Amino acid sequence: MGGIVDFDVCFPSATADIRDMHQVSGVPVADLAAITHTESFPVLADGETASGLALRAASRLLDRLGTDRSAVREVIYAGCGEWDVPFWSPAAKVADELGIRNAHCYELTNFCNAGLTAIRLAAESAGSRHGAYTLVLLGDRLSRMVDYGDPDSKALFNFGDAGAAVLLADDDPSFRVLHSAMRTDPRWSDYYQGEWRDGRVVIRRGAHRRGLATAYVENFTRLVDETLTATGRTVGDVAWFLVNQGDKGMHERLLTTLGIPAERSVFNYGRLGHMGGADTLIALDDLMEEKKLREGDLVLLATSAMGFSWGVTALEYSG
Repeated sequence: MGGIVDFDVCFPSATADIRDMHQVSGVPVADLAAITHTESFPVLADGETASGLALRAASRLLDRLGTDRSAVREVIYAGCGEWDVPFWSPAAKVADELGIRNAHCYELTNFCNAGLTAIRLAAESAGSRHGAYTLVLLGDRLSRMVDYGDPDSKALFNFGDAGAAVLLADDDPSFRVLHSAMRTDPRWSDYYQGEWRDGRVVIRRGAHRRGLATAYVENFTRLVDETLTATGRTVGDVAWFLVNQGDKGMHERLLTTLGIPAERSVFNYGRLGHMGGADTLIALDDLMEEKKLREGDLVLLATSAMGFSWGVTALEYSG
């Protein structure tokens, strides 16, 4: 399999504040703080687009690496499918803006699991395309689909926005993709749905059902076991375990269940909301910025998504 050459993450310019959410929803600030764990976090400003964030991240990435645009043979835009413009290809639009003219451009929808699904596909095909690159773009407008006027949607009030770009190839990656295990439990497929409201799509939760938090832990545990078995590793070999930043309590419960110390994970809840599919890349970028990664480190990225899907991707850092 191939791997990740490098990546970049881009944040929007506006912020969502829980005091404003309180004014609209009537939910007490303390209750909102228990969900967000921060007073404010980045969201798209008026006029900003998710694809625009992905474009900025990709432009910085390719310029930093000096990548020949003609060597990019595939561009995958990953997200929830609610793009900036209906019936439109954000992958093709970003490729055009970047001057990429020799690639197959398409979209992949698997909500917050889409980015790692695209990385898996790109890594699996990298061996047949020596000297060529795949560019994976992540960009969702999650904050724009939250209805702050609906108190029943308060569990989603921590949804923020971020864009990301990941360049993959077979030659000399910084992170070799060792294995990727994913599964979907379709019994939860209707738990969240989009609904048209005042000219936009908002997310609505169905009737409350118990068991989703347990399903998260059980599915992640199962996929971690599968991944470690496939790579011939044990939990003790995991240098870093990075999780989508959706629910801090579930994050902590999962670490306890797996027997992974909290010191081997990254908690960004004090400064960021759930930044969509970019969560684990943001955490990985933090580790690189703080120079905490060592050659040979095994890094597991645990991602989840509405639908409901779960995935665990094993990376090996080569420095």
